[in-house]
Amino acid sequence: MAARLVSLLPDLAPWRVSVDFRRLWVAGLITNFGSFLTFVALPVQMKELTGSVAAVGAIGAVELVPLIVFGLYGGALADALDKRALILWTEVGQGLLCAALLVNALLPEPLVWPLYLVAALSSALVAVQRPALDSIVPRIVPHEHLPAAASLNSLRWTVGGVAAPALAGVVVAYAGLGWAYAADLATFVVSVALAVGLAPSPASHEAAKPSWRSIAEGARYAWSRKELLGTYAVDLAAMFLAMPLAVLPFLADELDAEWSLGLMYAALPTGALLVTLTSGWTSRVHRHGRMVVLAAALWGLSVVAAGLVREVWLVLAFLVLGGGFDMISGIFRAAMWNQTIPDELRGRLAGIELLSYSVGPQLGQVRAGAMAAWTSVRASVWAGGVLCVAAVGVLAVCLPKLMTYDVRTNEHAVRMRAGRALAHPPRP
Repeated sequence: MAARLVSLLPDLAPWRVSVDFRRLWVAGLITNFGSFLTFVALPVQMKELTGSVAAVGAIGAVELVPLIVFGLYGGALADALDKRALILWTEVGQGLLCAALLVNALLPEPLVWPLYLVAALSSALVAVQRPALDSIVPRIVPHEHLPAAASLNSLRWTVGGVAAPALAGVVVAYAGLGWAYAADLATFVVSVALAVGLAPSPASHEAAKPSWRSIAEGARYAWSRKELLGTYAVDLAAMFLAMPLAVLPFLADELDAEWSLGLMYAALPTGALLVTLTSGWTSRVHRHGRMVVLAAALWGLSVVAAGLVREVWLVLAFLVLGGGFDMISGIFRAAMWNQTIPDELRGRLAGIELLSYSVGPQLGQVRAGAMAAWTSVRASVWAGGVLCVAAVGVLAVCLPKLMTYDVRTNEHAVRMRAGRALAHPPRP
């Protein structure tokens, strides 16, 4: 029995073998904690200033274009430049933007337009940084430990995602928005100090210079890999159609439970945290594509239930459940990406990955806000879940290579394993 319980615990091998992975993990944990404070505070401030569900949903709209443009070009930069430098300087930029939010919040009459401007600029910086963060992991972690690294990175995100939103609800309600922004700024100072200590990670010799031609080369490779294409499409559909974050402040009001807003924001990462804390089983699963599809469909069903029930504690329970299924999908998507994409294309493919898991939620905010304004808040939630389940089913039928993917036999995974074995032969 004890052995079975231990087998469920996260695999800490990436922590043990890589100093840089430990630095990135700790820096990411600290930054994520602060960023979730702003993630809650920003829509709350927009709601207070405008009282409009459409205005809150529009935050996602202003983040969308920078995310697409800089995500694609950021992937090319990650292949052509030193990944450590990109990570460091984009982290500095995020800290400066957080300082701008703090200054605006401290004004006698805070302005609306800086919220949209900072959201757009922050989206651009995230889009440049994330391909570098994603593509550096296969360099600093041995190939066989990449699924464990994906689980640990998910754990890092969810720890901040559980604690910070709940804390943010209290901070915003009792201390004010300024304290949330100030705490986020402090976390960026610490994460920058940690990023300074990372080893350089220069471009590979085969990497193309950043250009739209090199971006197109990455897109052609992604299109040729239908199993990868399936992971992007499934995640984009799930997030666009079923992500309810934009309407949570209004859902809490409708349930006469304003106190629950922080818990609602924390519910999704709580479910993700429960999965990552018991993620040892994921290393023993080989058909990753099937798990991506199944988990995305169950995410949609959880959102349907959250939109239909009328008791706030049941809403929270189904959001927790949905967060868990979303994390399962994310773990297996990351494993497929990290174990099959060549190093010289990692940055550009990471930029495409960024679009699949970031553009979806941003568009989802717009979708949720617009549908809530057109119908109702609750209909926006449950109808989005129904559409998600239908879309995932159609994609599973249309992309058979996703459903048949097996890491033991996939030609790209086999080639990557062989290449890493030659580059890092076992010690005698």
